Amino acid sequence: MPFVRIDTLGTDPARLDALGQAVQDALVETLGVPPEDRFQVLTGHDGVTSTLRYGDYPGVRRDDSLVFVAVTMRAGRDADVKRAMYRRIAETVYERTGTEPRNVFVTIIENTSADWSFGHGLAQYAPAGGGPAGASG
Repeated sequence: MPFVRIDTLGTDPARLDALGQAVQDALVETLGVPPEDRFQVLTGHDGVTSTLRYGDYPGVRRDDSLVFVAVTMRAGRDADVKRAMYRRIAETVYERTGTEPRNVFVTIIENTSADWSFGHGLAQYAPAGGGPAGASG
């Protein structure tokens, strides 16, 4: 159950949708996330009332087609799985939108099962009196 935030310059709805689907498909492929397990916030910044700031650190030359992808998910995946996820997100974003992989900036925020509520004020992954739940999200 990753929760994904995608920020980019430009407010074209078709590009935002393509970015969201590209990231979702990469998560399905690399993390084993069920295809219908999609929770995303897609934000296009107009460059005037909202914008993005970026530099060339660490030697990666970026431009205004930059995409920030923040993935919040439960902890437990090893570095190889995360590297595969980063690579596949960059590939699918390029395939679907033409955004160069150098412009795809991805971060992961990890947490525990008790840190999720899908609604009804419940911690569905960590019910009261229950042990730890599996890590699909």
